[in-house]
Amino acid sequence: MLDLIILSFHFFICFLISIAIWCGPKDVDSQNSSTGGADMELDGLIFIGKEEDIKKSQRITAKISGREIVVFYHEGKFHALDSRCYRKIFACVISDIGGQACIVCPWHKFKITLETGEGLYEGINPLEPSPTPKWQSKGVKQRIHKVTIDNGNVYVTPPDLSVSFDSDYFADKYKNGGELAMGK
Repeated sequence: MLDLIILSFHFFICFLISIAIWCGPKDVDSQNSSTGGADMELDGLIFIGKEEDIKKSQRITAKISGREIVVFYHEGKFHALDSRCYRKIFACVISDIGGQACIVCPWHKFKITLETGEGLYEGINPLEPSPTPKWQSKGVKQRIHKVTIDNGNVYVTPPDLSVSFDSDYFADKYKNGGELAMGK
């Protein structure tokens, strides 16, 4: 009798886990997608997901040529960035910093604008008569990807790797199965 109860409990837990996985955030792999990957391409753009689905979940991860990106829906706009700075940014909080929507890395507190990928820091100019802290740019640190909406579908432009950004190092390290790879 105890064995039957334990077995039933095991199946119930497995059922709950499968429901949680099914209802949780969706990851898309543009090369292995059941939606057809290449069939869903539009003028060289890569299909990420349905507009309404991403609006509901607020964010989705996807793999483009083995590179993990995250698409955010925030205040009526879609933004796509590499999903890693020095850690995974998928779980980051979006905050308004100096009038710009930014992700804030939970580990390092880096502030990266969703619009441009710039890193922000608060600093002062000691040459001012009464220096006050102001948000300033460290330059573009995070690769962003252009998002296109067409017929309720969300597409991302493949990355132009002829220009390098700080996030590329970590995106490549993850892509090649380095220490930052999921499950490691």
